[in-house]
Amino acid sequence: MRVHLGTDHAGLDFTKHLKDHLESQGHEVVNHGPETYEPLDDYPSFCINAAVGVLNDRAKGVDALGVVFGGSGNGEQIAANKVRGIRAALIWNESTALLARQHNDANVCAIGARQHTLEEAVHLIDLFLAEPFSGEERHARRIAQLAEYEATGAIAGHQVDSLQA
Repeated sequence: MRVHLGTDHAGLDFTKHLKDHLESQGHEVVNHGPETYEPLDDYPSFCINAAVGVLNDRAKGVDALGVVFGGSGNGEQIAANKVRGIRAALIWNESTALLARQHNDANVCAIGARQHTLEEAVHLIDLFLAEPFSGEERHARRIAQLAEYEATGAIAGHQVDSLQA
């Protein structure tokens, strides 16, 4: 599997370890983050580029997922989710890592590099990458509703309330 990584300075050290670990597991790793420590760099472009990499690969039939991370993982998840077609899930324990794939068919996981030990974070990412989507009808239906909203602004034929300025 090809794994796209995105982070900022907060995850730079973790990136090096994670890349080596994933490659030892047989994954091809594409790093969209910085190569050197820049304490004032910004995560959005790194995480968005990782998410776009996942979508581009999947459109070509390449088995690909993404991992974005920073101090908390929150901003990184938000950035990845700005890419249409990405379902990025914040993972913080075994259950959230597994359910993100099983129920949501998440194609990117976000994790806080400062919230876990190195071993914990790698374990959660390994779980996420190995877990398949369940394919259950109720989960597929919900994912289709999210995609429909992204494309049309409606869900199952129902217009969603719009913001009033």
